[in-house]
Amino acid sequence: MESRYNPAAIEEKWQQTWADLGLDKTSTDSTKPKFYALSMFPYPSGSLHMGHVRNYVITDVIARQKRMQGYRVLHPMGWDAFGLPAENAAIDRGIPPAKWTYENIAQMRSQLQRLGLSIDWDREIATCSPDYYKWTQWIFLQFLKAGLAYQKEAAVNWDPIDQTVLANEQVDSEGRSWRSGAKVERKLLRQWFLKITAYAEELLNDLDKLPGWPERVKLMQANWIGQSTGAYLEFPIVNQSEKIGVYTTRPDTVYGVTYVVLAPEHPLTQRVTTPNQQAAVAAFIQEVANQSELERTAEDKPKRGIPTGGMAINPFTKEEIPIWIADYVLYEYGTGAVMGVPAHDVRDFKFATEQNLPIKVVITPAGDASARLTAAYVEPGIVVNSGEFDRMVSTQAKSAIVQYAEQQGYGAARVQYRLRDWLISRQRYWGAPIPVIHCSHCGIVPVPDADLPVKLPEKVAFSGRGGSPLTQLDWVNVPCPTCGTPAKRETDTMDTFIDSSWYYLRYPDAKNAQQVFDPAKTNDWMAVDQYVGGIEHAILHLLYSRFFTKVLRDCKLLNFDEPFERLLTQGMVQGMTYKNPVTGKYIPSAQVNPVEPKDPETGEALQVFYEKMSKSKYNGVDPQEVLAKYGADTARMFILFKAPPEKDLEWEDADVEGQFRFLNRVWRLVTDFSNQPSALGNAQSKSEKELRRAIHTAIKAVTEDLEGEYQLNTAISELMKLSNAITDAPCKDSPIYAEGIQTLLMLLAPFAPHIAEELWHTLGHTASVHVQPWAKYDESALVADEITLVIQVNGKKRGDLQVPAQADKAELEKFARESEAAQRYVEGKQVKKVIVVPGKLVNFVVG
Repeated sequence: MESRYNPAAIEEKWQQTWADLGLDKTSTDSTKPKFYALSMFPYPSGSLHMGHVRNYVITDVIARQKRMQGYRVLHPMGWDAFGLPAENAAIDRGIPPAKWTYENIAQMRSQLQRLGLSIDWDREIATCSPDYYKWTQWIFLQFLKAGLAYQKEAAVNWDPIDQTVLANEQVDSEGRSWRSGAKVERKLLRQWFLKITAYAEELLNDLDKLPGWPERVKLMQANWIGQSTGAYLEFPIVNQSEKIGVYTTRPDTVYGVTYVVLAPEHPLTQRVTTPNQQAAVAAFIQEVANQSELERTAEDKPKRGIPTGGMAINPFTKEEIPIWIADYVLYEYGTGAVMGVPAHDVRDFKFATEQNLPIKVVITPAGDASARLTAAYVEPGIVVNSGEFDRMVSTQAKSAIVQYAEQQGYGAARVQYRLRDWLISRQRYWGAPIPVIHCSHCGIVPVPDADLPVKLPEKVAFSGRGGSPLTQLDWVNVPCPTCGTPAKRETDTMDTFIDSSWYYLRYPDAKNAQQVFDPAKTNDWMAVDQYVGGIEHAILHLLYSRFFTKVLRDCKLLNFDEPFERLLTQGMVQGMTYKNPVTGKYIPSAQVNPVEPKDPETGEALQVFYEKMSKSKYNGVDPQEVLAKYGADTARMFILFKAPPEKDLEWEDADVEGQFRFLNRVWRLVTDFSNQPSALGNAQSKSEKELRRAIHTAIKAVTEDLEGEYQLNTAISELMKLSNAITDAPCKDSPIYAEGIQTLLMLLAPFAPHIAEELWHTLGHTASVHVQPWAKYDESALVADEITLVIQVNGKKRGDLQVPAQADKAELEKFARESEAAQRYVEGKQVKKVIVVPGKLVNFVVG
């Protein structure tokens, strides 16, 4: 046993011992209640950052405490391992994506293990491994069977120089390709979608089944799904049999429609365009084709459009109205067409004013039919210029007009969602191949289950140019599984969000080679009891996972509706950041004198602030350096103590030092303890009673902090208070003191597992501290024998004294009158009133 605390000596030793003992293996004892603790799995970039450390340590504290409370705990880890960075490494460094990825996984796994996380590594998964993506492909085929996977034309970002499709994040703010610098174009390609819209209503309604989720996350999901109630209306095209369908949430304004707008790429655009407008329309469509969706819909951009020459009929007024096309209408949104009501819509008012289109008022605050507008009137009011609906309140006119539209065959009431089907096609190599074959005779043919996985070919050249590398290989040529004639494989791979939409279902049965998972095992462990991850996943990952759960439930594989019972979104880790406000450059902290921060090159004064740690801002702290200097337990304690889990955390070296000093104090406290008495005795003396109260107060407080909101920072404060109480207690040879030392270590164990284990064994124990039952507090020990009674004279404190806790009002007044303070400040004065607050104070009001 070392006399001083040396984390390096003990941490590796205990990590090895725990591994040898299989301490972190998932218990299969079904008599115990289950607890599934899960952190969002990382992308294997190769190095752990402080955000990872915070996420995994929070989950680990929860998992460790639940084991001590008698739960069987599932606490696994894996790798979200497909994605673009591996392909970029292949292009830039000539390393095959698989080699780069698996090397990164090995490096990050060893970094994670240094943190002392109680992870069951036997259940580790990597989404890029064929024995995982075989089942990702199998799940895709279940979607296909259920009619929830389909192909359609959709616009993509196209790099005309590299001749490749780009993800949105590969297009810079100026609309240029991040690699070639080319101006990105929009191009239509046949792509695969999953029909998430079929579950829109359930995904929205079931948010009510998630009381353990932050309200903020549920609101973000509800807004993303975007339910609205309105009407689908049809405007006949003059001299044609076709109609233009629009969706509106304002049917009360339909008499004010003075034009309709089609998306430039709408199939009707060509049919309604008159010969004299054809050239102008074609030029406009070409121009818009090169704009991204963001550019077209940005609020601050001017809205551009041109008339097609075609006319439609407003069925409500029977008037002919012009058909326009404009950049702000997208074919993928709603019906790809909108009705223009300039009097009652801000965007339409601006557009109509600029383009000289008629503005017709149909709602006014007071029902004045001849009112003139200087801006769009968007509030409720009285309906005017609307035939039989005049004088109605506009909110009531909505349903009346929809009813009329249904009777006349003009349209119908409709609930619509902003949510769109999920485009999952990626024209890249490093992803799960979509398991279908295209046959000129049979059409789309699913790959038979027996032929899964469709493996990624290994010897591939990466240039970053041309389409997906898969399209250039002989790998695409296969016989059709149905008719045997030459056919072609699908060369698109799946969006990596697919891999993370079901990984939590695989952990309960991670090594199953026969099935995606054994439903009995997965249904036993699911739902995840506590999920921990970043707020940046609030929408997509969590929504897609909820969608997959519901589909697999409908495939009779799962017997629950929601995958994650409780969700904790941890805050970011921020570092001290130095920026030159003149040049806009960030300066590494190593080059800055913190007392007088100046740019080392120009001498200009720097801005100093906290910002999320990132490489580009030079403000990160490498977890490996902190572990080497202070050890894992100090790093864990700091990251848990500095801020509540859901708040952002500001990294301060001084605070890390503070936690290191605290663990040193605990080390000295336990190693100085002579450890004779082991039996737990009854508290007799006053100091014993006080210490026992401090012990049981700590047990109660720490236990409560680990329930509900997980106030891990205040739990550590309670450990500090208990450590101080033990240090200050004079009864060093009492069994109560021994109880205090043991309790401190058991409560510390989930937070700082290595030092707690080392010191626990110092006390002569042979079994691990981590298998001890979690301490329970004794209610009677919390009751104080004595309390401090404050003595006030005219509301001003003049002293205090110790009195029996059970004393009633009359006794408290008697003790107060006899006190030294009363003798000094009340003696000889007239006492007008005595105010007694039991358990707190006695106040003498004197004349």
